Amino acid sequence: MAAQYQLVMHSGPTPGKTFPLDGDVLTIGREASNQIAINDAEISRKHSQLVLQGGKYVLTDLGSTNGTFVNGQRVTGQHVLQPGEVISLGEQISLLFESVTVSDPNATMLSAGKPPARAAARQQPQPQPQPAAYAGQVPAGPPAPAAPAPAAKSRTPMIIGIVVVVLLLCICGISVFLYFAPCSFFQPFVGGTC
Repeated sequence: MAAQYQLVMHSGPTPGKTFPLDGDVLTIGREASNQIAINDAEISRKHSQLVLQGGKYVLTDLGSTNGTFVNGQRVTGQHVLQPGEVISLGEQISLLFESVTVSDPNATMLSAGKPPARAAARQQPQPQPQPAAYAGQVPAGPPAPAAPAPAAKSRTPMIIGIVVVVLLLCICGISVFLYFAPCSFFQPFVGGTC
């Protein structure tokens, strides 16, 4: 498959007009002798040029009065065009640069009419479940509420439990120490004898 390119006018005298890019050197301008002729006062007689180099088009401004822009940036030298870029000529003319895929006329093609048997089996859409049809009866009551989703388990109770156990161990340790501590340890604090 070979890639070809085209310009599509988005704004200007003929919006929607397509200019296929067929050739190695193409000029854009107001004169009818240009390969891409756009009859508008904002366009110079020979406004800009497209040259095919290495399978890509290179855009050059030919000293136009109102300038050539790509995506809002003025072209001052050469610019290699990429599909999707917008070429502006002056203030009112904009052209979209597009890539068009052209198929090889000698290539083998599968018919779009009927896919091969194996492919057809894989391509069968799965039937979608259909809602129950109305049978003419009124339901006895509102539908039962759906079971609530299980809540995510919180770690907060576990953390509180660990903190309580550590505090109790600290209190017990201090109590044991105070009970078995020698009297000489407390004498400076209480004064006198134990």
